[in-house]
Amino acid sequence: MQRDVSVRRVLRWKGAWAAAAAGIVLVAACSTQSGEFFSGTWWQMPPVVEPGPVGGPPSDAVVLFDGKDMSQWNHAEKWVVKDGYVQSGGNDIQSKQSFGDCQLHVEWASPERVSGSGQGRGNSGVFMMGMYEIQVLDSYQNETYADGAVAAVYKQHPPLVNPSRKPGEWQTYDILWETPRFDAKGTLLKPACVTVLMNGVVVQNHFNPLGPTSWDQKPKYTPQPDKGPIGLQYHGNPVRFRNIWIRPIKELTSKPGRDPHNH
Repeated sequence: MQRDVSVRRVLRWKGAWAAAAAGIVLVAACSTQSGEFFSGTWWQMPPVVEPGPVGGPPSDAVVLFDGKDMSQWNHAEKWVVKDGYVQSGGNDIQSKQSFGDCQLHVEWASPERVSGSGQGRGNSGVFMMGMYEIQVLDSYQNETYADGAVAAVYKQHPPLVNPSRKPGEWQTYDILWETPRFDAKGTLLKPACVTVLMNGVVVQNHFNPLGPTSWDQKPKYTPQPDKGPIGLQYHGNPVRFRNIWIRPIKELTSKPGRDPHNH
C-alpha cells in the first residue's frame, strides 16, 4: 500500500513538471509568434567600401605611401624611395594630414643583415597623433625589455604575444585607434584606446594608453587637439616601409524609430 502511494506521488510530480515544461514551450512559442523584434532605433545604412586587394588599400582609404613618392609627408627628404618601399634615414617624419579615430595599415621590414641587439636592432616606431608610439623593432630572437619589444605601446604595455617574422621579411601592423576625449575645460573624459594586429595576430587588445609615450617621462594626459599626424621614427636603423594607408572611422548616425527597416 505504501509503495502504491509513493508511485502515485512520483507520477503526480512527473506530471506537474511535464505540464510546466509544456507551459514553458507554449510561452516560448507564443513569444516567437508575437512578431519580429525591433530595437527602436533607426540606423543609417552602412556605406559601401570596396576592400581592394589583400593588404588594401580600401576604396575609402587615404594613401600615405604608395611606393612611388613621399609627397604626403613632411621632412622626408632623407628617406629614400626605391623598389616600391621607402627606407628611413636622417630624421623622424610626420604625415601632412592629421587624423583622429582611424584604422592605420603599415607594412615594414627590419634590415635582413642583423646588426646590434636589444633596442639597437631594427628600431623605429609608428606614432599615432604624433605622440603615441607603437614600437617597431626586430624582435626575432632578440631580447629586450617587454614594454619596448615589437608592437609594444612604448614604455606602457608589452605586446600580448611576439609574432615576429625573420629579419628582412615584411611585417604588417593594422592599428585601430580612438583618440582621447576632453571637455571644454581640458578635463579628460575618456582615454585613448588602441588595438593592434601584427601579421594578423592581436598584440594589443583595447589598451588605454596612460598618456603620450616617452622614453624618459611618466605618461600623463594634457589637453590636446582631437586630430594629429601619423609619425614614423628614424632611430639610426635603416627600416623599410611600404603600403601605408589610413581610414578615418566615423560612427553611423542613428535616431529613435519604430521600424529600423524603414529607410
